[in-house]
Amino acid sequence: MPSQNNKSLIYFTGNSLGLQVKKTPKYFKDELDDWAKMGVEGHFKAKTPWVSYHTNFDYMASVVGAKKTEVVLMNTLTANLHFLFVSFFNPTKKKTKILVEKKPFPSDYFVVESQLKFRGLEPKKNIIESKAKDPLCGSTTQDILEAIHKHHKELALVFLGGVNYYSGYVFDMQKIAKACREYNIPFGLDLAHAAGNVSLKLHKWEVDFAAWCSYKYLNAGPGGVGGVFIHKKHHKNTTLNKFTGWWGHTLKSRFEMKQRFDPIPTAESWQLSNAPIMNMVGLKASLEVFKKVGIKNITKQNKELSTYLYQALDKLVKEKNIPLKILTPRSSKNRGAQLSLYFKKQGKVLFDYLEKNGIVADWRHPGVIRVAPVALYNTKTEIDSFVKLIEVFFNHKSKR
Repeated sequence: MPSQNNKSLIYFTGNSLGLQVKKTPKYFKDELDDWAKMGVEGHFKAKTPWVSYHTNFDYMASVVGAKKTEVVLMNTLTANLHFLFVSFFNPTKKKTKILVEKKPFPSDYFVVESQLKFRGLEPKKNIIESKAKDPLCGSTTQDILEAIHKHHKELALVFLGGVNYYSGYVFDMQKIAKACREYNIPFGLDLAHAAGNVSLKLHKWEVDFAAWCSYKYLNAGPGGVGGVFIHKKHHKNTTLNKFTGWWGHTLKSRFEMKQRFDPIPTAESWQLSNAPIMNMVGLKASLEVFKKVGIKNITKQNKELSTYLYQALDKLVKEKNIPLKILTPRSSKNRGAQLSLYFKKQGKVLFDYLEKNGIVADWRHPGVIRVAPVALYNTKTEIDSFVKLIEVFFNHKSKR
């Protein structure tokens, strides 16, 4: 836990950067020691050989509900999305458009925009941003389904954030995947705010592809390695476009240095370069904790904590008439750890007050404080302290 003036802070920003697992420094030291002692020989003789380092993260597949062959760790999130778009965004004369949610994460929008430009397509004409009954809350599953039905004849891809970064809304990814299959539209996901937060069953839902970072709920550290899911049904499809590199080439003949690409028959064939060992160490330590606790227990407790916070804030609003709107759905099926609290007035002043009083939260314009109590290191006692501070703040304001 980060501290200030020798006092632990209340850390509610696991949705932006998760905390450090205690074993992480030791695991870094192990790799540094092997590098120092062995040099290049560490690729094959290190305690965890670097040439196959990426294959030691089997529990990552359980976290996202996939088969082991469908998941690979490589690169970083936005880079991975660009590589996946190469394979799964294949516009035709009639189908050129990409459907996104209302208010997608800016980096996701930049990916979509630049991929369209790269194909010679005009973004303004080919990005369909789903409608939203409440612009602050953003799109719902129903909004997305209606857009798919309305535009299916022109859609080349549906691409969403599994959990909306701004509102914390969890889409019904299974329903959306089913609708996409009915119309033969590829479906892809950015799971940055979903992996390690909510229950995922990517293989069962038949999502075509997904990518995520590992530094939020997965606690891999700043700039931690990205993760990729590619459904098994696509692994041997030789008609898919793919940018290739030697780490996607079968290990058996990789070092023969032949100029003929022989792909690994799994998601690993989407790899390009050597595994970024130092960017994977933190995730290795964290996934050990995830495996020990169990992803089902973690996602269940995430919802329980956000429910506890939701109820406490509800009570505060009713009893103290505090001007708060919770953008995140009340229903737990559309919610994970994050609650997005909208204050039409005094939101930034409140945020600064909370920060001065030991709360680490997250500010988003125009008036949203994002709060994410997570299962692995937050408690109901911390939630009580947070809610009490809000009450004290508004009591103080009302007496002025």
